[in-house]
Amino acid sequence: MRRVFGVKKDKEPPPSLNDASDRINKRGETVDEKIKRLDGELARYKEQIKKTRPGPAQEAVKARAMRVLKQKRMYEGQRDMLYNQTFNLDQVAFASEGIKDAQQTMTALKSANKELKGMMKTVKIQDIDNLQDEMMDMMDISNEIQESLGRSYSVPDDIDEDDLMGELDALEADMGQETEGEGVPSYLQPDNEPDLNEELNLPSAPSGHAVPAGRANNQAVDEFGFPAVPHASLRS
Repeated sequence: MRRVFGVKKDKEPPPSLNDASDRINKRGETVDEKIKRLDGELARYKEQIKKTRPGPAQEAVKARAMRVLKQKRMYEGQRDMLYNQTFNLDQVAFASEGIKDAQQTMTALKSANKELKGMMKTVKIQDIDNLQDEMMDMMDISNEIQESLGRSYSVPDDIDEDDLMGELDALEADMGQETEGEGVPSYLQPDNEPDLNEELNLPSAPSGHAVPAGRANNQAVDEFGFPAVPHASLRS
């Protein structure tokens, strides 16, 4: 049967958008190379026309240049057509990629929605509110404990605003009196304190060493005012 009817051949997969775009880009590159080659020929013909005198020779060069220019215009039209096809393929590929991205996004959203529904079954708003209320009660109790522990003892409570202002005025007056002498407190100023030596009538301190009166002229003394030891009494 296979020899009679043959075997069904497997169909090749259709080309993708990227394959078609790559193929058209290669054709466009080939056309660009041809256009560059024709541009070189036109440049040579232009130099020949400048160097050739008007006449049959110059007209022949112009005819060849005209033929090359027509070929260039034809290739430029083909290149523009290929570029338009590439642009259309790029647009289709962009739309296709956008649809694929949208499909993946929808799949991810469905999966996330399913997970959220499962999580919401285990989390209740009432439980969260009850937990917040318990935390607020615990904070209030903690503040009351701190206030109780920080209570002051033996502190008079009968002080009013008048007493406070009077105390502040008295402190300000004392500070003003202490800083009258160029920033020096009154208790450190020498003019306001009497001389203690004059008040007690104390004699001035002696400038030399004290020496007994009976020994001042007859016996030598040492640096401390005591009788000096003779040299003969010293032992080696």
